[in-house]
Amino acid sequence: MAAVLLLSCGEKKEKHKIQIFQKPKVEKKVAAPVSNEVPASKRITLDNKGVGKVKNLKLEPTIDNKMATRGAEIFKTNCTACHKTNKRFIGPNPTGILKRRSPEWVMNMILDPKLMTEEDQCAKDLLVEFNGAAMANQNLTEEQARDILEYFRTLK
Repeated sequence: MAAVLLLSCGEKKEKHKIQIFQKPKVEKKVAAPVSNEVPASKRITLDNKGVGKVKNLKLEPTIDNKMATRGAEIFKTNCTACHKTNKRFIGPNPTGILKRRSPEWVMNMILDPKLMTEEDQCAKDLLVEFNGAAMANQNLTEEQARDILEYFRTLK
């Protein structure tokens, strides 16, 4: 009986030791950094042409309706899974994009989003702002990208 008593006391001590040496788990709450910086989706960078093969693009004063119609169809088919023209979604809303970005930047982003998010600071910032949702390369031609750009000009 004495042996049973000693063993049971020993077990209690051992449990007690474990409890003493275990550190309690404490959740650390880290405050989100406060930033006065304008989000990339709202930032105006009209002087930035981006990175890619489109270096200069002059837009005509009037919208080419045939191009815009083709662009609307391409956008509907290839882009609406991530972009909505009336609200923020997985990717940025393209409405008013040409008030914030140069035509060259838009074309380069459409044609090679991977290169842009690797080398263009604004594209990198957009990737962060939109939770790392990288834009998929749709393998569009320059003509198709230009049609989409013309469609974007119609969005108000």
